[in-house]
Amino acid sequence: MRLERRLLWLLVGLALVLAAWLVLSLALVWFSLEPAQQQGVAILLAPSWPFFSLACLLSLIGLVVGLRYGLQCFARAPGRLLDETRVLLSATAPQGLSPGLLAAGALGSSEATELAGAINELAAQRDRLRAGVAEQVAQVSRSLQQEKNQLAALVAELAQSVVVCNLDGRILLYNRRALLQFRAKSRSTGLADGAELIGIGRSIYAVLDRLLVAHALEAIHQRMARGATSPSTQFVTTTTAGQLLRVHMTPVRSATVTDVGRDNSLTGFVLMLDNVTRSFEEEAQRDQLLQEHTDGSRAALAHMQLALDKLSGVGAEPSQREASLAVLRDELVGMDQRMSAFTQRATQGLTTRWPMEDMSGADLARAAQRHMERHCQLSLVTEEVDGALWLKTDSFALLQALSHLACRLGEELDVRYLQLRLVQVDDRAQLDLLWTGRAVNTETVMGWELEPMRFGGQRTPLTVRDVVARHAGEMWFERERVRQAAFFRFSLPLASPQDPQEAGELLPTDSRPEFYDFDLFQHNEQANALDERQLAELSYTVFDTETTGLNPTGGDEIIQLGAARIVNGKLLRQAFFNHLVDPGRRIPEASILIHGITQEMVAGKPRIGDVLPAFHAFAQDTVLVAHNGAFDMRFLQLKEKATGLVFSQPVLDTLLLSAVVHPNQSSHRLEAIAERLNVNLRGRHTALGDAMVTAEVWLRLMPLLQQMGITTLKQAREAAQKTHYARLKY
Repeated sequence: MRLERRLLWLLVGLALVLAAWLVLSLALVWFSLEPAQQQGVAILLAPSWPFFSLACLLSLIGLVVGLRYGLQCFARAPGRLLDETRVLLSATAPQGLSPGLLAAGALGSSEATELAGAINELAAQRDRLRAGVAEQVAQVSRSLQQEKNQLAALVAELAQSVVVCNLDGRILLYNRRALLQFRAKSRSTGLADGAELIGIGRSIYAVLDRLLVAHALEAIHQRMARGATSPSTQFVTTTTAGQLLRVHMTPVRSATVTDVGRDNSLTGFVLMLDNVTRSFEEEAQRDQLLQEHTDGSRAALAHMQLALDKLSGVGAEPSQREASLAVLRDELVGMDQRMSAFTQRATQGLTTRWPMEDMSGADLARAAQRHMERHCQLSLVTEEVDGALWLKTDSFALLQALSHLACRLGEELDVRYLQLRLVQVDDRAQLDLLWTGRAVNTETVMGWELEPMRFGGQRTPLTVRDVVARHAGEMWFERERVRQAAFFRFSLPLASPQDPQEAGELLPTDSRPEFYDFDLFQHNEQANALDERQLAELSYTVFDTETTGLNPTGGDEIIQLGAARIVNGKLLRQAFFNHLVDPGRRIPEASILIHGITQEMVAGKPRIGDVLPAFHAFAQDTVLVAHNGAFDMRFLQLKEKATGLVFSQPVLDTLLLSAVVHPNQSSHRLEAIAERLNVNLRGRHTALGDAMVTAEVWLRLMPLLQQMGITTLKQAREAAQKTHYARLKY
């Protein structure tokens, strides 16, 4: 029973005892008097009854006022002081809270104020000790953190897709290539760009077959049992988007392995993924082309052999000899045509096989300088090169084209000095190869452009025109009569230091540390039910909605859905979900004043039936968290029949849990809770902004719940249901 209730019942009982004692005393006095005396007393007190009643009323009012003051001083103020002390002592509470827990007037008594001051002094001492310990821990772990960051940076920049998982298949680390690899699934809808398929704490089995991974792990275990020091395996699989992946798996082993063959020596696995869809198709096409060429050549050779036999025969008629010669001519022409087609298709494969990559203009100029000096014995000056430019180029083929033209200039025009010029014009780059002296005519330039490229002793079936087409650009020849110079000009595509196509898809570079969480190696899946799991071990999807109004059953609709993820006790700020939704109805002006979302902002956006499947996948295998979650969940539940999606995960409500932790507080609005827990309010009344604030609030509430003995999901849900806020329905 709460303190103020106990005090209330104590005062009520005391009042009843006093009243009973007074009545009993008066009764004893009354019955001890003679009848005549009783009559005299009654006559004497008759005029005083109104004053006596008024005195009783005033006494009652005074008692109520005194009782209220007593409750304020001795019950509510200590309760509020207790709430603030719990926040101050919370393991996640920030150090150095405000000097006073409560104002002296709010506490209601000097003793409580002095107690608050003493608590603050203890908290200050605790903060100083904690700061000292934190500094020592920081010194010890700084080198380890640096190594982890270097590893994350290295993996993030790899051209190959890399995913690191623990034994349960939970993702601990991934790089940008892996993120893009599995985003292809939802490019058709554009929703969440497929980001719901991969993320810290998510299961790799959302994109790879569980049995296939288990089979590969079993193969690694067998090789470890045979004494292999670096066991690995690989397999080929397909994604839901139809891509063909070659997966190379290597184990992550414990740092203290004693028995090589034991299962507990393996703590996870690394997956390196290559998209072999295009190479597989190209190899299949080449195999088919080679088979067709082989079959055709075999038949032609058979016909030619038969014709030669007839020609070499004794007594062959002139008509037979002529027919045999015609067969030979036809078969030779056919073989030549097939060989030309084979060469042409092989050359087409070369024009599309090399990847387009980003390269700075300065690096390209230096590479061209070395390439021409080595293969053409020419000097190249790179004085007019904008080093800030980045090109989207097949640098290998482009250098071959430049060297081919430079060598031709040296061989036919005796040019020995060239100049490279690279500038930006509008949204393209202009690369000029200049020389001074003799000019070349247009017909010769066209011949150089169409012939297979050669430079030094090297040759390639590609032409300069093939390279230009590969870059979706142009190449032409011009003269500068004032300078008596001429130049070849290439128009090339630009690229930022980060691929523009991927710029909107990749996470910010300063968020790289959130790409990994090696602590998850320590958390394996438990066999017990989810309700028995510790709160700190669970993964959470914290979400919020913005709606057209407050009546979900009256036709109001969701217009924005935002969510963030908490994994291993950390808020992953870049693993978020955020989408505007076309509600299919007008947004009232009163709602626009709150969230700022206008009709124009949602026009053309996907409907809720398209957004919910992506959000359902994003929230899979997590516990849902929301503030006043009954409101948001009602909107989702009303869409179950239309979408066929049921959000059956457990749901935690920060409003209810705040009432559990701080029962003496009068307000449990999100702003009030954030202020109590020292959480900064950012992006209020936007779905993603409120979800982020709610996530930080939940991270601060967890240790406060643990102090109260509420450590599991089941205990948290049961405690929330006991608050009077749990009776709210929508």
